[in-house]
Amino acid sequence: MAYQIPEEMIEEVRKSNDIVDVIGEYVQLKKQGKNFVGLCPFHGEKTPSFSVTQDKQIFHCFGCGKGGNVVTFMMEMEKFSFIEAITHLAERCGINLPITSSQNEFTISQESQNILTAYDWLTKLYHHLLRYTRDGKEGYQYLIERGINDHAIDEFQLGFATTAKSFTAEFLKKKGFNQALLVKEGLLSLQNDNSVTDRFRGRIIFPIRNHLGKTVAFGGRLLADGGPKYLNSPESELFQKGKILYNFDLAKKHIRKENEVILFEGYMDVIAAYQAGIKNVVATLGTALTETQAKLLKRYVDTVVVCYDGDKAGLEATYKAVRLLQSVGCQVKIANLKEGLDPDSYIKLNGGEAFQNKVLDTSETYLSFYMRYLKKDYNLHVEGDRIDYIEKVIREISTVNSLVEREYYLKDLHNEFNISMESLTEEVEIQRRRYKDQSRNKDNSSGYSHNNRANIQHNNKKLLPAYQNAERKLLAYMLQDELIAEKVQEDLGARFNLDMHKIIATHLYAFYEEGHKADVSLFIERLKEPELQKLASEIAMYPTLENISDQEISDYIRIIKVQNDDYVHIQTLKEEQRLAEQQSDPLKAAQIAMQIIEIKKQSKRTN
Repeated sequence: MAYQIPEEMIEEVRKSNDIVDVIGEYVQLKKQGKNFVGLCPFHGEKTPSFSVTQDKQIFHCFGCGKGGNVVTFMMEMEKFSFIEAITHLAERCGINLPITSSQNEFTISQESQNILTAYDWLTKLYHHLLRYTRDGKEGYQYLIERGINDHAIDEFQLGFATTAKSFTAEFLKKKGFNQALLVKEGLLSLQNDNSVTDRFRGRIIFPIRNHLGKTVAFGGRLLADGGPKYLNSPESELFQKGKILYNFDLAKKHIRKENEVILFEGYMDVIAAYQAGIKNVVATLGTALTETQAKLLKRYVDTVVVCYDGDKAGLEATYKAVRLLQSVGCQVKIANLKEGLDPDSYIKLNGGEAFQNKVLDTSETYLSFYMRYLKKDYNLHVEGDRIDYIEKVIREISTVNSLVEREYYLKDLHNEFNISMESLTEEVEIQRRRYKDQSRNKDNSSGYSHNNRANIQHNNKKLLPAYQNAERKLLAYMLQDELIAEKVQEDLGARFNLDMHKIIATHLYAFYEEGHKADVSLFIERLKEPELQKLASEIAMYPTLENISDQEISDYIRIIKVQNDDYVHIQTLKEEQRLAEQQSDPLKAAQIAMQIIEIKKQSKRTN
């Protein structure tokens, strides 16, 4: 049976979700005039071309052309169906929807839907066992001893899976889940005797949620001996470790507020920091940071503070993470964590305030960290090692554009190794010239320079003819004023010159005739074709005057009509020209061609 949601409820959901807030959970938006701008999440770009307007509740990317309202954004961003987008937005603002739906209305498989539901049930079960039962006392005591309080346990929905072999399997069986599917997806384990047991029995449970707050996997920490200490759910359609960051769903709003994210290596680091009031924190899931995760962070924030363990392995992991984050355009700082400590331990020993003031606030720049990182590979008492180290540091310093920053780090080398500033500065300039030459040669070998690329892009964006501008501006006013639309309908109807403009105008007339008030966001939602939605959102972004005169509207209509009449006249003349050629009358055909040229010239002068 198809879903049936009353139109007024869909409207309530849309109006209850401010588009700036929703898109702000995916894109780092900055205020620019009346609008908000950011890097488009739908295509790669370095210069923001993605615009969101709060008063019209729409978005449009002037780079790739995508546009629409809050519902279409969720459909594009999450690959949701319409019903999934409405359901998600309704949950987000606490609206209960009366939905009866069929499988073809969902974009994930029926199996994955069932697994999501199973994870949801188990998250609640394991949490209940930990907090309120004798079976969970061992797990609860462990967390308390680790310094995790009840509020944090509840916030992160931490749980405990009992050692009873069949408890979880029986629980899920009673809920109607298929055991073979649960084994396949790794919630249950099949034993050699064909019995089915809980994969995570005897473990502290850390629910792993996706960015929408849905549990898609578990991390388990064994309390007794007899198996791997840490165990994650296997990867699936719902869960890929390299794409998810622990706590990202809760941290998003704090990341936006602080304009900075702190990156840890483990669950306990995140929970300890969050409990201490530092909430813009996420962690990788037991693996090295991936490019996908780095790009995800870049989309939300410019600055990442890397806070890995202070031991040798942590130092290596920090270096790799920092280089990856820099490669996707992040500004990176490295937390000043003493050797031998991890963030969780530091917070337990010294408290959250000391962690903020002495570890995070004193974070190193990349170059300071790099110089410290590099030293571990050299014996600086040996002349050859010392020279090699200095040369590598100089090469890194030469990549810095800021003259002040370059001089700052060169002074460090000057003071530490007693090399003159003149020599150091000259060597940096040599390295910078070498780098520029390599870049220039690379551009030349590709056939054109950065400037040429810019010119090509600029030339591709040709100015529209006057009549097309008139049509778009007229439609922009029609979208925001019902009375202007009525006037245009009377004077022009659907006689726009471009077919896409005709279709939008026709839909708009029908929209107003149905009794709707001017509402760009709702109108775009009613346009089912993606190309129409893109064009309508682009037109709606056109700057308009608050009080446009009737004469200006009439001028737009006149320009459109002139082009329209000229087009009809030209088509008639072309038909006459074809007949003259068929009748072997080249003189008449030439005369008609001259008439066509003259009409086109006159049209250009009029426009």
